[in-house]
Amino acid sequence: MTSLAFSMPAEIVDPDVVAPPADLDSNEPPMESYVHLIQMLLLLESLELFWKERTDFFAAGNLTIYFSPRQLKSEHFRGPDFFVVLGTERRPRKSWVVWEEDGRYPNVIVEVLSDSTESIDRGLKKQTYQDVFRTPDYFWFHPETLELSGFHLVDGQYEPLSPDAAGRLWSAQLELFLGVEQGQLRFFTREGELVPAGKELAERAKSAEQRAARLAEKLRELGVDPDTLK
Repeated sequence: MTSLAFSMPAEIVDPDVVAPPADLDSNEPPMESYVHLIQMLLLLESLELFWKERTDFFAAGNLTIYFSPRQLKSEHFRGPDFFVVLGTERRPRKSWVVWEEDGRYPNVIVEVLSDSTESIDRGLKKQTYQDVFRTPDYFWFHPETLELSGFHLVDGQYEPLSPDAAGRLWSAQLELFLGVEQGQLRFFTREGELVPAGKELAERAKSAEQRAARLAEKLRELGVDPDTLK
């Protein structure tokens, strides 16, 4: 996968500005609701499991992004509900501090809309992600209306993504689709397979064990000891 690294805007690398310490704590309010929390955790868990062998990314939810040493964070800005940075070290962080991360901003951002935040997510945040972050892929999802929209950065401007036949939107950065499954936003492979979360992986393992047990029992009924088979 090709990851894109973006240079920091001039105002961030001004040599006259003394940057605050790098180990800044996140300063985000609680998620809007339990539904929003579960949605964020579902995206995070499924991607972490799907990319369990990778060490070149950072994914987080409801975590502050500090992007200006002059002003730690605009009073109107809160961290994304979910974001992924590519081409970086996979390790825990208290927050994402752009000037301590080689100027990297998120490659992908997902906002989970609510009645109280959607105007900002559709307006101010979209503008910030386009003009300041230059985040290539931006998505928003409303868990009540199930609205899913996505945008890809083209020549510095966000252009809407067109859904495929299944209504899913392609993230060129993640090389995965985003789509709605049973009322939740999920990741799908290029082939259209659901990227499973932990519970689904456990259910698959249990199902496989049950099938193996049934097969073993059938072999015994036929006079074959399954333990002798290689």
